[in-house]
Amino acid sequence: MKSCFVFGTRPEVIKIAPVYLYFKNLGEQVIAIATAQHREMMDMMVEVFGMKPEYDLDVMTHNQSLNTIVARVMERLEPVLMKEKPDIVFVQGDTTTAFTACLCAFHLSIPVAHIEAGLRSGNLYDPFPEELNRRLIDISCKYLFAPTEKAKQNLLREGIEENRIFVVGNSVIDALQLIRDRVNMISLRRKFTDSDGYILMTLHRRENIGERMRSVLRATTRFAQETGIKVIFPVHKNPRVRQIVSEEVGNNPSFILIEPVDYLHFLSLLDGAKFVVTDSGGVQEEAPSFKKFVVVVRETTERPELIEAGLGVLAGTSQQSVYSALNQANDKNLSSSENPFGDGKTSERIYRITRGDNVWC
Repeated sequence: MKSCFVFGTRPEVIKIAPVYLYFKNLGEQVIAIATAQHREMMDMMVEVFGMKPEYDLDVMTHNQSLNTIVARVMERLEPVLMKEKPDIVFVQGDTTTAFTACLCAFHLSIPVAHIEAGLRSGNLYDPFPEELNRRLIDISCKYLFAPTEKAKQNLLREGIEENRIFVVGNSVIDALQLIRDRVNMISLRRKFTDSDGYILMTLHRRENIGERMRSVLRATTRFAQETGIKVIFPVHKNPRVRQIVSEEVGNNPSFILIEPVDYLHFLSLLDGAKFVVTDSGGVQEEAPSFKKFVVVVRETTERPELIEAGLGVLAGTSQQSVYSALNQANDKNLSSSENPFGDGKTSERIYRITRGDNVWC
């Protein structure tokens, strides 16, 4: 059985890599197809996991639009799939790469498996375009690998047949386990700081770029200056993000602005943080494994399990609401918490299900 794994962004690589490697280590025929929707950040992750894509579609262009990405992926992926004739195509999450690869495979009557199916914010435009992408992907897949029971219920409410849905946990926990025991976290983060107990911040979401992002940065600036806690901030490559960050905190001594880091260095920074401020989806899943409280600076989240478990707060993006959430996070201690998103056996479950093993859990 031949399996194709399609990815184009850093988060996709993190969550596809453990599944791909599990299949490969068992001697399965696997093909890795990189779209390079985000060239540099994707390449970082491919190197970390030791993956060597058989195909690189190289679709990234300067100031690319969503429609440009869709068109270039469709045009370049179709001949690859027609040549390789896979039995199944794996996509992950809610990126434009994942949506387009799913559509392309569907047009060719190739079954698709969706890793991390069923996440919903309930707002079609927030996050944008991810909420639409994941809904469209889930309609057409043969296998829907939901990370949690709540994600499964989202799919059932939309009328998707239960025999297509499998709760398997989140493969990001598999990725953490692949890496965490191999590296010295303290040594890695000393490249950026000699002390722990800082705030780790990531901001990049398309819908936050503009006044929302400025409000988050202003609230964090106020909190950092009042408490004396430093903020380590790997700044996304998006030129618009960089402009806002430069204008708001570029000369502020409370902020340590660094280039985007590879996964190992990011995990080392997560390990040493006091808490996390982020609009990322993946960080919401990773942080509980490091016992870190998460301030989610978004208006919605498709990962309510984090909030319901008391491991994070949905702060919104107004200056006052973010400032209040930062103070709440500063008082949190998660030393006894468990990650609600998985147990590190997701890749094994996915393999067994796609190979027809009914006794997979």
